[in-house]
Amino acid sequence: MKIFFAILALCAFASGALAAGTDCRTIESNSVRLACYDAASPPKIEKSKGAEKAVENDATRPAYKDPFLAEDARTTAKLKNICRGC
Repeated sequence: MKIFFAILALCAFASGALAAGTDCRTIESNSVRLACYDAASPPKIEKSKGAEKAVENDATRPAYKDPFLAEDARTTAKLKNICRGC
């Protein structure tokens, strides 16, 4: 029974050691540090018809909607209706 708890504790602490990874912030050289970050999180690749290309837009994220676009259009329309020289 003691062996079972020892193995269970060992497995519980092993996941934290695997998640630690490398610390890219401590690398002095810019090119080596950038290579470290690229290796840590590689770009998403989309395969279509045999060719590979990087995915630029994530389909799960909605498109950006400018909150000031409608207000700007209303303000412009009001400014155009001002009588200049009445």
